[in-house]
Amino acid sequence: MFQVGAERLALLLGLSLFFGFAFEGFYSEVLPRRPGGVRTFPLLALAGGGLFLLEPHFGTAFVGGLLIVGSWMYAYIQYVTKTEEKPPEGLSIVPVCNVLAYLLGPIALTQPLWVAVTVTVAAVLLLSGRRTLHDWAQRVSGGEIITAGQFLILVGVVLPLLAGKPTIPYTSVTPFGVWLAVVAVSSISYASYLLQRFVFPGQTTILTAILGGLYSSTATTVVLSRRAREDGMSDELEAGIVAATAMMYLRILAICSLFNLNLGGLLSVPLLSLALLSGLFAAWRARGGSRSPTAGEPENPLQISTALIFAALFVVISALTKFAQSHLGHAGVFALAGIVGITDIDPFVLSLAQGGAAEVGLPAAAAAIVIASSSNNLLKALYCVIFSRRRESWIPATVLAILAVLGILLAFLYVR
Repeated sequence: MFQVGAERLALLLGLSLFFGFAFEGFYSEVLPRRPGGVRTFPLLALAGGGLFLLEPHFGTAFVGGLLIVGSWMYAYIQYVTKTEEKPPEGLSIVPVCNVLAYLLGPIALTQPLWVAVTVTVAAVLLLSGRRTLHDWAQRVSGGEIITAGQFLILVGVVLPLLAGKPTIPYTSVTPFGVWLAVVAVSSISYASYLLQRFVFPGQTTILTAILGGLYSSTATTVVLSRRAREDGMSDELEAGIVAATAMMYLRILAICSLFNLNLGGLLSVPLLSLALLSGLFAAWRARGGSRSPTAGEPENPLQISTALIFAALFVVISALTKFAQSHLGHAGVFALAGIVGITDIDPFVLSLAQGGAAEVGLPAAAAAIVIASSSNNLLKALYCVIFSRRRESWIPATVLAILAVLGILLAFLYVR
């Protein structure tokens, strides 16, 4: 038998009242005459909890009460659809909320507190956020749904299948580690895209650059430089180019800390210092008077083909890193860091964070990561000049070059 204390009953009454208030507040104008509300929901919750406690083993009494509530809701829907020419909007939500209020009784009395609170809060948020959710649904295309499905495949299907597999030959990583790195980078990229696409659409160039820098500062630099070619290099575009690089440093630090906390701690001082310098310049230029039009909608960075390419690069770079360390020592790893900086530095960073740091050594691994970021900054400085074709581009390009030099100087401090 379940032992129900006073605190459980108080929780049940509080959550059902909260749910009832939200229900009445939402339907007070849409459906003035409808079952359910601030009095009905607590009664339904108490009835559901009481009937469940009467016979908890098979739940016969509870199921009988659920059938009665369901029949009541069915009769209500039939009455409304027959008496009104056009059923009111949101009619189907009424029976769902009443049934949920009935189910809240046994949930609050028998499950952990967080389960009952989460169910109630989620129901209230979904109920009150109808307009916002409908607006989002209208803006979501079929391609977005397919992409979200691909992301779920990456996380929920492929990742568990690779657990327990042996280390990949000529590398220091396992297939599970490779795909975990793909999931980590994809999650950051996808979250940044969703923020740009649905939470902050059409915002300022600075915010677009910051969110874009979370998944690719190089791509963001190219986009902003092309806009400068068409509209002129404004103060805001200069700030956005450097702000994207500031986010690159923070992204690298977050990824390293996720897979290797010691390496992340060693990188915290140089990467945070460089991010701070970049942020200060971006904030200074953003305060200028010249603005530029906001960017269009961002492109979705998450694709299965992109994930497979990233995984292949991860394995190749991990093998190259191990080869360079074995045959050329630290100098070979640093040279490789400079080379990968002109491509995609994330696979190199993750290969060191997962297993390469143990072979190379933490100081050398940290120095190599900073060198790779510096090499990437030189590439972005070159892109800034080439794609903008504006004399004013020397300002952000020079800042990126200075950050690259400072990064190399900081890297050498680790290997002295």
